[in-house]
Amino acid sequence: MLQRKQTLWLLCTAACAVLTFRLPFFSGHRSDLDKGILGLLTATGNWGLTIIAVLLALGSLVNIFGYKNRKRQLLITIALVVISLGNIVVYWLATKNYIDGTFSLSALLTLAMPLFLILAARGIMKDEKLVKSADRLR
Repeated sequence: MLQRKQTLWLLCTAACAVLTFRLPFFSGHRSDLDKGILGLLTATGNWGLTIIAVLLALGSLVNIFGYKNRKRQLLITIALVVISLGNIVVYWLATKNYIDGTFSLSALLTLAMPLFLILAARGIMKDEKLVKSADRLR
């Protein structure tokens, strides 16, 4: 069922998670580096961020093919929403290691992931409601 709307939202989430490996969330001067060196905070900058980004990317891609069991797909999507919110918190805490700096425009990718997952959950719930209404008509 690759033609469903939630598939697109889950693909967008996976793409955002993969892009966080290359594009920075925050750039500035780190407290442990030389003053002249600009540090970039990406998903590869911290073990926790790396694990969370891999979980979000793989979880979203695997969840696309769980269309036969919508209840489980919805539970996984809600779990991914919680993980993505935790991802934002971990990024925020990681910015405390910097003396000064600014948030990058690509930080919007990290902030968009929970939104995409919520939209996917809405689509899954609509599918479940449609199937239940069709079962009533039989």
